[in-house]
Formats: sequence, C-alpha cells, structure tokens
Amino acid sequence: MARKLVADFMLERLKEWGVTRIYGYPGDGISGLVAALGRDDKDPIAFVQTRHEEEAAFMACAHAKWTGEVGVCLATSGPGAIHLLNGLYDARLDHQPVFAIVGQQARSAIGGHYQQEVDLQNLFKDVAGAYVHTCMVPTQARQLIDRGMRIAAGERTVTCMIVPNDVQQEEAVEVPPMEHGTVHTGVGYTAPRLVPRRAELEAAADILNAGEKVGIVVGAGALNAGDEVAAVAEALGAGVAKALLGKAVLPDDTPYVTGQMGLLGTKPSWDLMKECDTLLMIGSGFPYSEFLPEEGKAKGVQIDIAPRMLSLRYPMDVNLVGDAKETLSDLLPLLQRKSDRSWREKIEKEVASWWEDEAKRADLGANPINPEKLFWELSSRLPHQAIISADSGTSANWFARAIRIRQGMKASLSGNLATMCPGVPYTTAAKFCFPDRVAIGFVGDGAMQMLGINALITIAKYWREWADPRCVIAVLNNNDLNQVTWELRAMAGSPKVEETQDIPFFPYADFAESLGFGVVRLNRQENVGAAWDEALSADRPYLIDAQVDATMPTLPPHITSKQAKSFAKALLSGDPEGGALVWHTLERSLV
Repeated sequence: MARKLVADFMLERLKEWGVTRIYGYPGDGISGLVAALGRDDKDPIAFVQTRHEEEAAFMACAHAKWTGEVGVCLATSGPGAIHLLNGLYDARLDHQPVFAIVGQQARSAIGGHYQQEVDLQNLFKDVAGAYVHTCMVPTQARQLIDRGMRIAAGERTVTCMIVPNDVQQEEAVEVPPMEHGTVHTGVGYTAPRLVPRRAELEAAADILNAGEKVGIVVGAGALNAGDEVAAVAEALGAGVAKALLGKAVLPDDTPYVTGQMGLLGTKPSWDLMKECDTLLMIGSGFPYSEFLPEEGKAKGVQIDIAPRMLSLRYPMDVNLVGDAKETLSDLLPLLQRKSDRSWREKIEKEVASWWEDEAKRADLGANPINPEKLFWELSSRLPHQAIISADSGTSANWFARAIRIRQGMKASLSGNLATMCPGVPYTTAAKFCFPDRVAIGFVGDGAMQMLGINALITIAKYWREWADPRCVIAVLNNNDLNQVTWELRAMAGSPKVEETQDIPFFPYADFAESLGFGVVRLNRQENVGAAWDEALSADRPYLIDAQVDATMPTLPPHITSKQAKSFAKALLSGDPEGGALVWHTLERSLV
C-alpha cells in the first residue's frame, strides 16, 4: 500500500472542511500538492487552472462572495506567492474568507539565499495577519489547515498556510502523538447566533421610533437580511440607500430604495442622507463621511458583526454588535409603525423621478456610444438570478447607477480595495460556483489589457463544463484610462494627460473570437439592445466590444464648489476633449 504523504493528507483534510474547488497555478514549490491532486481519484477536489496567480486569488475572493464559503487558492513559492497578494488584499478589505496555500523552498535551504526564496512569513503577515504559519513538520499540517479554515470562516478574513516542498512529500502524520508540545484540532465551524442584549435593542428602538425621517444604509453585511431590512424600512417609513457592496440587498424596483450612495450614487440617496433626522446603518463600512448626515444632525444606530467597524464613519448613539439578519429580527417587534408616511411618500416620488431621468440620460447621444446606454439596456434584459460583476473604473460608476438589480440576483465588485482587474475573474468564478446561472461582467479596456485578456483564456478552457454556457464580458472600449482621466479633471484641476491616459488599440473581439467566443463589435448606439439580445441567447460565452464615448461625464449626485473649480481649471488649461466635455456635462445637467 502506497504511503500517504502530507500533500495527500492536506487534500483529504480540505475535503472534510467541505472544500470542492481550488483556484491556482502550478509550480515546483507545490509539486507535492500538484502530484496529490493528480492521484486523488476519490471525490476529488476540482482544480481550476487560472492564467495568473492574481486571477486565482480574485476567483477565491469571488467564490467567497458568491457562495459564503471559504475560497481556497494555491500558488507556488516566490513569485507565485507574490502574485497572489492583490487578490488576497481584495478579499481582506472586503471581509471575505479566503485560505491561501503557498509553497516554499525546502527547509534546509531557507536562509541560504536560495533561488525563489522569499520570506513568505513576513510577506503575508499583513494580508493574512489573522493567521499565517509555515508547516515545518508533518504533525503541523492538520492544525494549520483546521485553524486556517476556521479563522478565515469565523473572522471573515484571509489566512495563509506556507508549505515547504520537502514537507509536502514526507509521510503524513494524521493523528499527532499524545505528548507534550503537540496540538490536536478538529474540523468544523458553525456561525453563532450573534445578537445584542435586550437593553441595547430597546435603546436602538427608542431612537428609531422617535425619528420622523429615517434613512437606512445597507452594505455587504446585510446581504442575507433583505427581508428583514424591508420589514424594518416598512415599519419606520424609511428610505434605503445602498453602499456598493450592498447593491443586491434589496431589488432596485422597490419604490423606497434610493439606489447607490457616494461618488457613484444617486441624487435620491444624497437627499435621503442630508435630510434624514435618524440614521440606521446595517453591515456597512461605507468610507465617505461627506455623503452621510452632517455630524450632529441625525441620531444614529449601527448594526455590525465586527465591533471595530462601529461608530467609524458617523458617531452613533447606539452601537449594536450582531449579525444583521438576527439583530433585525429581534429589533423588529420593538419598532412602532409610523402612521405619518409623508417622508416615505417624498422618497418614493424622488426615486420614481430619478429612474425616469436615468432612462433619458442613457438615451443621450454620444460618439459613438453612451456607456450608460450599455448598462441601462441590459437592466430590462437581465436573466432570472443573473450574477453581475464590474471592474473598477467608470464601469463601476455605470454599474452603480444604471443596473437595476431584481430579487434573487447577485452583484459585486472590488469594494474597499477598488483594484483594477477582478471583473473577468469574478465573472468566471460565478460560473464555477453557479454553472446554471448567467454571469455578466463589465470591464474597462485598461483592466482588460492588464489582466482581462488573459483571463478570457480561462473561460475558453472551461466553459463547456458549465450547465448554462452563457457568460458575457462587456468591454468599455474608449482607449482611455477613463476613471483616472476624470479624477485628474475633478480633483487635480488638470486636463487629460494623453501620454499617461491613452492606451493602445487591441482587437478584443478578434482575440475572443479566436478563443471560440461569440462576439459583437458594437459601434452604433441604436444597436445596443440587439447586442445584448444576441449575447444572452447564445450557446457559448460572448464578448461585447463596445466603442464607448470617453467624454460622457459620470457626475456625482452633488458637485462641490471645489470639484467645480477643479473641472473648470482643467478645461481652461486646454483639455484636448474640452468641447465634448462641456457639451455632455451641460446636456446631462439639464435632464
């Protein structure tokens, strides 16, 4: 009988934790684990071979976002481990549970300036600071997996296990000896029912019942509490604004849902926050305090599972540590239904008006395509239970404003890190997690050239395994690093700097077609709807190469005098696109 090696044991232990899929890329630092994957013929863990370790980490993060499970990624020593970092920081900053396994040089070589030797313990001590350890002997393998998985799940964070390549190929020790200096761990984690005490709930209820104009903000921590949020909003006659990561908490066709808030948000959300006398924040670390009520103008109640996130953006009167769903369930019976619905009626009128105007803004002419139109036309065509991703950049702006989420859909992006490049990996991970659902990703041409082009190859490799092959990547092709260009104008008072902002031509559609994708080369605004119809009725993945107008402004819901002066300065400094910028800005402001 063949010996069971540490690498074989690691895979068995991960299976006991419920892991069914690992995202990664091979290398000699993890040869033992790669060989074990090849030997594993009993209900094997699926290995998704990505094109780059950064893609693997993004997909592990997305796996956690889409499923609630711990995402697992695997990379070799040295450069492979380094490549994981950006995707792991994406997970850490968005509070997603990810367990990273990385290889290392043989123990005897560590400290010897050996090839690909990197101090991984120190490298990962920030991103995986909750738990990062090196497996120095076979008896450690069990505890490192058990604690790494449990801490990732329990604390919703990134953990890391470093495994020297010689340890991987040693004989496994499944049960450590019962002696001094050994650790004996077990499998499993069940989330507790975490709710505040009755007195704290009553204090929160007193504030919410006394408020006449209640505004609610929801984030990712409320994604499992949509019904409870709706019930609380109904009782309080409140409006609900959504942080970006909370986009799917409530459907956008709910009359009192004001949409996104912040720089990418809507005017109804701005008005809700500036006019409310009571603020209820649920599961959100929304970072921009200037979009919240002015300090002292509203009483505040916050619910968050992490105490460190309480009273961080606004000085709250009552801070409730608890799971959003459970806490709202216990809070609801203490709330009094407000008989005066004038505040709610005002909110609903503003929301209805906003969506009417959004349709008009999406129809504004452009050269050649208004990017807002690309998103708006999809909203009415979104398939049941679609999963939508957006990359960072102007694709996130239009995603926030023009995509109308319906019940049962999922949507996400890189929230707190706001990094480029997760758009295609998130979309691809959605297809592995839910192969029978349609996944759609919006990606700017800058992010496509940085990682997205390569990530299309991963889709090409695996799409035939999916029950529903529909997976659509829409490229916002404007040959400009457009978000940064707009930030130069609005924040730095600088015109577009062409030598830093222009990006080279790339035939996205031709490349995708060579991989077996269906493609649409979209350069006429009147064809946007038909392009979506074609892509969403296809029998294979699709890429829409949309030639969008880089001069369409993504105006915030409220423009400060500082922003206006900076924009004017940029125009007066001779912005090469100044004429179109003035026209489109004026045109949008009149809607």
